[in-house]
Amino acid sequence: MRLTTIGQLTRRYGVSLRTLRYYEQIGLIESIRTDEYAYRTYDEHNCVRLSQIVLLRKLRIPLQQIGELLSNDDATYAIDVFRQNLREIGAQIDALEIIRATLEELIERLNHVRSVNSYEYLLGDDSLRNLIEWAAPPKKEVHTMTDLNEANETLGKLKDVRIVFLPPATVAASHFIGDEPENVAGTRIEEFAKTANIAKIKPDVRLYGFNHPNSVDESNAHGYEFWLTIPDDMEVPAPLMKKRFEGGQYAAHMIQMGNFHEWEWLYEWVHTNGEYVYRGNGSQENMFDSLEEHLNLYTHLVEEGTMPNFTQLDLLIPVRKK
Repeated sequence: MRLTTIGQLTRRYGVSLRTLRYYEQIGLIESIRTDEYAYRTYDEHNCVRLSQIVLLRKLRIPLQQIGELLSNDDATYAIDVFRQNLREIGAQIDALEIIRATLEELIERLNHVRSVNSYEYLLGDDSLRNLIEWAAPPKKEVHTMTDLNEANETLGKLKDVRIVFLPPATVAASHFIGDEPENVAGTRIEEFAKTANIAKIKPDVRLYGFNHPNSVDESNAHGYEFWLTIPDDMEVPAPLMKKRFEGGQYAAHMIQMGNFHEWEWLYEWVHTNGEYVYRGNGSQENMFDSLEEHLNLYTHLVEEGTMPNFTQLDLLIPVRKK
């Protein structure tokens, strides 16, 4: 049986180690451990599944639906899923095409009149209403994988980045290096949060995390560290450590759990936006000083008494104004 290493798989399909681990965590793919390898490997069946997942993600199919598609051989079911997503995308395309066509017509008319009074008239409600009624969305089909990749690159340019200030805080740090570090470090911080009743004594509690170290080698040896904000005078038990987070200004972008490829989009925004610049330490060791904030922690702790698998994360990159 031919096996593919996790490093080979990430390079072949352009997905991150973190994404592969998450796909495995939610049951989309499955790795194999053998005596010949000290790290994860994948058989041909799982390589094929990953290629299908990558394609379906490019088609903007949600991960939950992808799992259902891959476990269901009924073509009728797949058609229903694709039609549902097609209707949603079609509505977005139609809306954008109306806006595009209206802007083109405004440009055309303003090129002819070029006067302030006419400009004000063209932006009146009645004139705009006529323009919108005139604008008919054209149809365009995607024929090739190149077209699909280009469309994903275009849609991947972020326009919803927020600039936020994270306040300085004392944190309980849970760090683990080894297999499944997010789970091990997360279990430790969860047990501490429950024992300390942190939601009651600190209702503004927040939870950050980051790769530490952020390994990219064949062994997949890496670590993860969680920071749970705590009162300044609180002591923490070993193996947790008490640390100080200096806070500061960050570029923030919210993702659904699993969409870690959007880190690349946020990094591109930071380096091309023209108004803010990166202010981190530039070290891959701790993910370039970037953070992942696990959202709605207080609600989870109060209503559910635990920290389940978070569905939303804020990706955070330290920035400063130029």
